[in-house]
Amino acid sequence: MSEHTVPAQGLDAVEVPEPGAVTIVVPTFNESANIRQLLHRITESVPARLPCEVLFVDDSTDDTPEVIRAAARDCPFPVAVLHREEPVGGLGGAVVEGLRAATAEWIVVMDGDCQHPPSLVPELVATGERTNAGLVVASRYIEGGSRAGLAGGYRVAVSRGATWLAKALFPRTLRGISDPMSGFFAIRRRAVTAEVLKPLGYKILLELAVRGRPRRVAEVPFVFEERFAGESKSTAREGLRFLRHLTGLRTASPAARMVGFGLIGASGFVPNLLGLRALTAAGLHYLPAEILANQLGVAWNFLLIEQLLFRDRRAHRRWWDRLGRFALLANADLVLRIPLIALLVGRFGMGALPATALALVLTFVLRFAGTEALVYLPRRRGSRARRAV
Repeated sequence: MSEHTVPAQGLDAVEVPEPGAVTIVVPTFNESANIRQLLHRITESVPARLPCEVLFVDDSTDDTPEVIRAAARDCPFPVAVLHREEPVGGLGGAVVEGLRAATAEWIVVMDGDCQHPPSLVPELVATGERTNAGLVVASRYIEGGSRAGLAGGYRVAVSRGATWLAKALFPRTLRGISDPMSGFFAIRRRAVTAEVLKPLGYKILLELAVRGRPRRVAEVPFVFEERFAGESKSTAREGLRFLRHLTGLRTASPAARMVGFGLIGASGFVPNLLGLRALTAAGLHYLPAEILANQLGVAWNFLLIEQLLFRDRRAHRRWWDRLGRFALLANADLVLRIPLIALLVGRFGMGALPATALALVLTFVLRFAGTEALVYLPRRRGSRARRAV
């Protein structure tokens, strides 16, 4: 029988039989009070039905890694912990690290707070095998499921609202997934390539479904239980990260980015007009006031574009370099538009209104292409280096 090992930091690698094994990936952040209970529940319900190994991917600032190592000595299955010094991508990033490290054919992702019942792990894998699915989601929103463990009406409302928003933005991709906010699911290792994932925050299932696009999805109902110990990591900050993540997924294609770019540009008229009104009311001539007010719109557009459209491309240049290039393009658009309108009216005999509309469309397309190419695409250092060699 062929064997393999699970890479881990802090524990000796343990050999696990390959056929039929499942890797349970548990991302953790300060969950030391829940670790022993979680491993006890896994021990009671999983190994007798399905050979397993457990991999904790830990971003904690407390003693969670030490508690995992101590509790692992009493487990009849391999337990490993991979502690990340820099929690890149949040909980979603931890799951991606777990996907990379896992070696079993099936990977089950579950939370470390005991709200996901380990007794369902064998059923998730069995459903995947029976239906030939690449992804099996444990859902709170199909018959037999329940969100009983959600604390209070506020969290229930947020969960339902986030689910509705995600399904409204991705109606085709999320067809057949009733609970895209679930953090409890099983996925075939060959069904996803970790390199295509760009997680932000804790809703990794949405990332897997949209970017990974598994061929077939199945669902299993589950009852969302109450947290065993500690406090929820769901905060307003995580909610904002979720909205940014959702926007990034929705604008991943060039056409969608262009639409988003246009909507953000249109919203920039609000600070522009407010600034113009304030400056002219203060006695400034309307021409310099228009120039200054336009910079307010530019700054507004830049902030939104940075956060919503090109967040994953900001590492290629420093912020002041990006801002300078963006401002140059935005102001060049203003300078180019006037002679372009004059050319369309004088040379081609167009009326002023259609000429202005056409000029707006043409300069918008040029500004979008210029922004993407000159501000957010990486420098081609590698090609220059190869030519030098």
